[in-house]
Amino acid sequence: MNAPEAIRPATREQLLEAVRWAVAGEVTLDIAAAGSKRAFGRPVAGGARLDLTGLAGIELYEPEELVLTLRPGTPITEIEALLAARRQCLAFEPPDLGPLLGAEAGQGTVGGAVACNLGGPRRIKAGAARDHILGFHAVSGRGEAFKSGGRVVKNVTGFDLSKLMAGSFGTLALMTELTVRALPAPEKTRTVLVLGLADERAMAAMSAALGSSHEVSGAAHLPAGIAAGSTVNYVGRAGGAVTALRVEGFAPSVEARAAGLRTLLAPFGAIEELHSHNSATFWREVRDVSCFAAPNDKRQVWRLSVPPMAGAATAAKIVADLGGEAMYDWGGGLVWLAIPPRPDAGHAIVRAALPEGHATLIRADAEIRGTVPVFQPQAGALVELARRVKQGLDPKGVLNPGRMVEGM
Repeated sequence: MNAPEAIRPATREQLLEAVRWAVAGEVTLDIAAAGSKRAFGRPVAGGARLDLTGLAGIELYEPEELVLTLRPGTPITEIEALLAARRQCLAFEPPDLGPLLGAEAGQGTVGGAVACNLGGPRRIKAGAARDHILGFHAVSGRGEAFKSGGRVVKNVTGFDLSKLMAGSFGTLALMTELTVRALPAPEKTRTVLVLGLADERAMAAMSAALGSSHEVSGAAHLPAGIAAGSTVNYVGRAGGAVTALRVEGFAPSVEARAAGLRTLLAPFGAIEELHSHNSATFWREVRDVSCFAAPNDKRQVWRLSVPPMAGAATAAKIVADLGGEAMYDWGGGLVWLAIPPRPDAGHAIVRAALPEGHATLIRADAEIRGTVPVFQPQAGALVELARRVKQGLDPKGVLNPGRMVEGM
């Protein structure tokens, strides 16, 4: 098998053959499907491109059991359309980061969402992609086929490899099939808005809502400049900052919980409310970080994971040194930060400002992502553990070399 410009397997057997060829010849592989997240992570110096778009399709859907078995190249849009017809959904609310990363919208695949362990605003309640994988089949960097888990929740003994695969960015093994669980789609959605809060005060309001009995499934804060760019009429015309709390579920429960939130949050400021359509549009904008995704926005974008009550202070410290603006999700625990372009992406300043947690450089030119640590640098013991896992699954380093860490 000679090295082509791109290898495009259409079956599990063809993928296994391709990886075995790469291992035998020590040819590194640059792996992608639709490519909507190719600019997420360090650039890969692959000897051949492995295109997984041929491994697409829904192999099994059992709506009564809330279970789907999918091939990794299956578009998220296709999956969501199938589930919506049965009033079901992917509870981890996978974001579409294509426009944020300079690609087209609607191109993301389920394999990419799992490989990057993505999760939207509902993560505070439902978790990320890794929490919804029941099982998978894969090919390791050794050229060996293996599987883990199955089609039911309680089907894992020993080490849960699903958690290892999620967030590995294709550096350990390549999934050929994965089974995920769906959940019933909410019958009703309401979003309670608190208007005009400063960032620190907004963190307190979101904390109060999340600590209440009202089962909040989304908590975000948009400072005035970001709120003004929303396509949701009321948010875009609010004339100031908007703090949003979402409740979902059966209609009577949603009505009661929204009323309880309005009462709870009234001392913080003026209260308004979004209903189903506007709520869906608003949370889609938050999910996809649309505020930083305009084609002419050349700023570098960081994603910070910090203790929720520290979100505002952390962002303020960074912005004071580097400029830019921030948007807050997950009750303040997720900070999206856009800064003016810098040769080093301000990484030392960003990471020095973290009280704890981690910072990931989401958007920057390839040259910068090749020299700046994109992911939070790990301590010595964790580095050694990561090397041992990589050595165990991909000893010759053929899968997405250097995608996460230089030299690994």
